[in-house]
Amino acid sequence: MVFHIVTLFPGAFKSYLGESVVARAIREKRIAVKFYNPRDYTKDKWARVDRRPYGGGPGMVLEAPAFVKAIDFIHSNILKNMRMKRGDKSKKSKPAIKTIIFSANGKEFTNVYAKNASQKFTDLVLVCGRYEGIDARVKKIFKAQELSVGPYILTGGELPAMIVLDAVARQIEGVLGNFDSVEERRTASSEVYTRPEIFKYKGKFYRVPKILLSGHHQKMEAWKQKRSRHGK
Repeated sequence: MVFHIVTLFPGAFKSYLGESVVARAIREKRIAVKFYNPRDYTKDKWARVDRRPYGGGPGMVLEAPAFVKAIDFIHSNILKNMRMKRGDKSKKSKPAIKTIIFSANGKEFTNVYAKNASQKFTDLVLVCGRYEGIDARVKKIFKAQELSVGPYILTGGELPAMIVLDAVARQIEGVLGNFDSVEERRTASSEVYTRPEIFKYKGKFYRVPKILLSGHHQKMEAWKQKRSRHGK
């Protein structure tokens, strides 16, 4: 799986992608992450990509030309690489690409969506907006899907892109150290415990539930199921 991230702020991803599970997945080439800054695709001598909105209103809108050039470059390269690998010169061959633009008004992103995306697509193009959004013609040209990570407003699409990247990547076999750690493959309890068995704080003892110490796997699974999000 290759994640193509179109963003004005690629540096925002540096720390997150350099740590933990995602960093290991990149090192092991289970996923790849590429960045494209729309400023590199504009003819404006100041590399400006934001303009005032038609019809008036506050703020600035990200222009279509720079974003279209960036996304078109991505799509063209994916198609070119696919044909080179397959030795297929047929113009009918199409790679499994999904282009996503983040929007508070978009389709709700869920774990089911992440799982389906990990199985259906080889490339995800994640387009991060800013300010008042991206010129609507970008969505129309690429038939992009608007996606929302929650009922709230963020200052840009970078955080949603990280969320989608993480949620989709962990569905790919080999990304997690133990694939059984993927929630759908186990009973995920909202209550988890580890050592020590008894923890004292301000004179009060906090104990691990006895059922988890019983060794009775069927009862432990039932206990977890009762407390899982899916069991409620």
